[in-house]
Amino acid sequence: MAFNQRKIINDPVHGFITINDPLIYSLIGHPFYQRLRRIQQMAMAQLVYPGAVHTRLHHCLGAYHLMCIAIAELKDKGIEITAEEAQAAKVAILLHDIGHGPYSHALEKVLLKGVHHEEMSLLIMQHLNNSSAPIFKGKLSLAIQIFTNKYPKKFLHQLISGQLDVDRLDYLSRDSFFTGVSEGVVGYERILKMLTVHENELVVEEKGINSVEKFLMSRRLMYWQVYRHKTVVASENMLVKIVERAQLLFQKDDKAVSTGSVLDYFLGKFSGKLEDIDLNAFCQLDDTDILFAIKKWQHHTDPILSLLCARFLNRQCYKCLMQANPIDQSQWEAAQLMVKTAFPMNEEDRSYLCFMGETSNTMYKTTEESIKILLKSGEIANISAIQNALINESLSVPVKKFYICTLSA
Repeated sequence: MAFNQRKIINDPVHGFITINDPLIYSLIGHPFYQRLRRIQQMAMAQLVYPGAVHTRLHHCLGAYHLMCIAIAELKDKGIEITAEEAQAAKVAILLHDIGHGPYSHALEKVLLKGVHHEEMSLLIMQHLNNSSAPIFKGKLSLAIQIFTNKYPKKFLHQLISGQLDVDRLDYLSRDSFFTGVSEGVVGYERILKMLTVHENELVVEEKGINSVEKFLMSRRLMYWQVYRHKTVVASENMLVKIVERAQLLFQKDDKAVSTGSVLDYFLGKFSGKLEDIDLNAFCQLDDTDILFAIKKWQHHTDPILSLLCARFLNRQCYKCLMQANPIDQSQWEAAQLMVKTAFPMNEEDRSYLCFMGETSNTMYKTTEESIKILLKSGEIANISAIQNALINESLSVPVKKFYICTLSA
């Protein structure tokens, strides 16, 4: 059947998103992609910002929409982009987060152990590309080349993964919208208007430099005000500790921890090696499996697992002390004493209720990444050379914070 109609999606952030390509439409309708409806974009940020319950599907569609705008702008400026390249770039950004597991980044290092979500996204793309379905078979090869930065036109990959990629432009705007945090508002429309290509690399016209500065500042503000808010850090750590405890019990052949779902595979059977993963099992796993398990485990006989699950469900998470200076010995000892008094148990069990950690962020790495500015003179300059004080004194300086998480009685 011929694809002779446009599909319109009404997005609260960008307005109407148009789907007018049968390959794109088929990818969105695939069960692997529809799973993203059941994976929250911001994991536990909803415990601080109740409106932050948007999903990975929302974000991926938004990033796709911005890619459409970016490609149209570049072509309008005379940049040669074939129809096949445009389609492939749109496919690549549409699928860039398809490898995310439950609660996005929060459980990435515990459920999938050493497997990064981008590796999973690539594996799923390759699986679809090798499928027997005529609509997909061999049709994603160019998208995979662009996604892995193996295609000669480097700027197409930079639109997907770079300092000014459409991924970041969408999630900052989207996360700001759903949290109500105005600091994340970025002028993505102006940035996209100012993009061009020089010697096969993405650059920004000089008159767009202020919008780029605002974008970089917004990323930093959102990181510490939203993504690494102390309550978000505490609740995501609690989620990790719950899964780690369940994995420990599962390995001890505790039948009561079994959920009867695909989650069991990731609690004990998955080796941690990407080449061993059961892709169909992974593509059935989503937030609902984790939430169902937590509701079940709150009644488990293991006192640590049941305690953590009950507290998590009722937003009675860890108390989190977060500061710029390393945790000193007296702070650590006081925290341990408080937890030991409230919960008399052995040291190994108590490690689930009291622990230290750190989190850091650098917005702009001048030695590794660069945003290049096309000056009115025709010359190319690194933004850090033009706005030296702002970049070097603020955005390129690493920010690290240290924390203690403790559970109160």
